[in-house]
Amino acid sequence: MRKFILTQAVLFLLLLTQAGCTHLLPRGKSITESPFQNYSDAKTAFDQIEIGKTTVEDLQKLGFDVTSAPNLKLLNYLDIAATVQAIPNKDLDPGLQACLKARADCRAYLFEPKRTYTKRIGNFWLDIFNFKRKSQETGWRFKALIVFVNHHVAYKLSSGEPKIDQVNDQVNPLGPFQAPADMVTRAL
Repeated sequence: MRKFILTQAVLFLLLLTQAGCTHLLPRGKSITESPFQNYSDAKTAFDQIEIGKTTVEDLQKLGFDVTSAPNLKLLNYLDIAATVQAIPNKDLDPGLQACLKARADCRAYLFEPKRTYTKRIGNFWLDIFNFKRKSQETGWRFKALIVFVNHHVAYKLSSGEPKIDQVNDQVNPLGPFQAPADMVTRAL
C-alpha cells in the first residue's frame, strides 16, 4: 500500500511539473516608446503629413517628436546624398532634389517605432538542455523618413511590418554538448 501511495505521489509531481514548465521558458519584449499603440496608428499619423505644409511643430502634434522620440536618427544632406547616390539626380523626387540643393538647410529624421514580443515555446526539457529551442516573435515595426528643407517637409517615405509573426526553430542534436562541438568545428 505504501509503495502504491509513493508511486501515485511521484506521478502526480511529474504531471504537475510538466504542466507548469513552459512558464519557466524565457520571454521578452522590445518596445520603442512612442504614442503609437499599433502599426495603423503610426501609418495614420504619417499619412497626415503634408509636403510643403507640415512643420516640425506639426510633426510633434502628430506623434513624431524630433526632440524626444527614442531611436530617432538625424540625417543631414550628405547622409541623404549617400543613400540616393545610385539614382540619377533627374530621377529623384523634387523634395530630395531640393534637399541636396539646400545643403545645410536640409535635415531629415528617421523614426522607427516598434513593439515586438518574443517568447520561447515548446518542450521545457528539450529547451533547457539545448536540444531544441523554439521561439515566437510577434508585433509590428514602422519606419518613417521625413525630410525638411528650411522649415517644411519636402519629402516623406514610410515602410515597415504591420504584423510580425515569426517562429524560429533551432535544433541541436548534441544538446548541451553542441557549443563545444561548434567551437571545435570552427577551430578546424
